[in-house]
Amino acid sequence: MSNNDLPAHLHRLGLTPEEAEIYLAMLRTGHTTAADLAGHLGWRPKEAVQAITRLTELGLAAGGAPDGSEATPVDPAIAFDHLAHARSAELQLAHTAAINAYRDYRRSVSPQARNDLVEVVTGTQITERILHIEGAAESEVLRFDSPPYHIPASANPTEVRNLERGVEYRVVYSKSAVQNHSYYTSNIQPCVAAGENARVLPTVPVKLTIFDRRLAIVSMSFVEAEVNDSLLLVRPSSLLSALTGLFETSWRSAFPMHCSNRVPSALRPIQARILELLGAGVTDDTIADLLGISRRTLSRNLEQLNSKAGTDTRFQLALHAARNGWM
Repeated sequence: MSNNDLPAHLHRLGLTPEEAEIYLAMLRTGHTTAADLAGHLGWRPKEAVQAITRLTELGLAAGGAPDGSEATPVDPAIAFDHLAHARSAELQLAHTAAINAYRDYRRSVSPQARNDLVEVVTGTQITERILHIEGAAESEVLRFDSPPYHIPASANPTEVRNLERGVEYRVVYSKSAVQNHSYYTSNIQPCVAAGENARVLPTVPVKLTIFDRRLAIVSMSFVEAEVNDSLLLVRPSSLLSALTGLFETSWRSAFPMHCSNRVPSALRPIQARILELLGAGVTDDTIADLLGISRRTLSRNLEQLNSKAGTDTRFQLALHAARNGWM
């Protein structure tokens, strides 16, 4: 950050333009008088005294005279922490006031919105709302993932950024999502690598994402999307609690998509990947396609895995891996 940016940052912390200007002047001059600062800045002495008095009250200056005619800049760390907390409190009050004002609007002005629990979003607003809501997630995202997708089925940089800042993701994929080669390589793999906890079911009961257990997005299935391309926003209610319970039940019964630390060290990385995809229930052709290997190479690795596990079929192998904590 350059010194040219500092006035703007000081304004955001609550200093007036005049206070910021005289504080920066004090940083250049050190101990000084109000008269000297006024002359340097082209102010009236009274204006300089008022600004110095205010900076002293904030803890950014130490007065050298009772009348505020002298001042020295001091270490701003404590003062800036106080200002930052004050601005944070003001933002929280503004946040609460804006929410209350919107609720009053929904109750008294908007004719179609007498119930705050469910909102229907359609058309061009869908993608914008999804990106905004996911970007604001604070601690946890729960998701049933299956086609079709309102956002192009490619990388999800928002999720990767959220994972980097500590947001937990638990995602249950449908088999159809895992079988989509481009989606698997560009979206699922990078998100799992970034820390997503992923599991898979043959099908998921509904297209659903729950953010911080306080807002859910329910999207349309293939059939529904052909008739009505829209989504529902569900706010705290018994419906949201039911959707959260549905996710948790499905999560417990879903099959993990990544190996645990109990997988035998003798397994090669490609064999571990094969185990993950076996658990996803996809076909051998799809596994070979997703891993970029031939069917012959896949068969050879399956034989080696069966030999290590003492099993004969791919089903027995997947069952053995699950029972022994490999996944």
